[in-house]
Amino acid sequence: MKVSGKLVEIFKTVQITDKFSKREFVLEYAPNPKYPELVKFEIVQDKCALLDDFKVGDAVEVDFDLRGRKWTDKQGEVRYFTTVQAWRLSSAEGGAGNAPSKSSGPSSDEDSTDYGGGKESDDPF
Repeated sequence: MKVSGKLVEIFKTVQITDKFSKREFVLEYAPNPKYPELVKFEIVQDKCALLDDFKVGDAVEVDFDLRGRKWTDKQGEVRYFTTVQAWRLSSAEGGAGNAPSKSSGPSSDEDSTDYGGGKESDDPF
């Protein structure tokens, strides 16, 4: 999937476990300019560096996957989580001074869903 918009916020990379890191950013997506949507994306592992060439206010095009996960807590309550996971960022504006397209393709399932070392844990992330 692909969407274009303006970067509203870029967060720092967070180390979730010894083997898993992620970085989030917010994109203003405005198919109807009267009612813009603010969508939070995440990038994982080595792709966290993709945001380094961009700044808040930049117009970007984002290639992403929708990810879903089921998690059962200690009390047996089932919860579902949805993640909007980016894997490519490119400038939506042409011309000099804009960041080039960066990608190495979508992340593998192992990189994107192993939040807790592959085991059920108290924390879904």
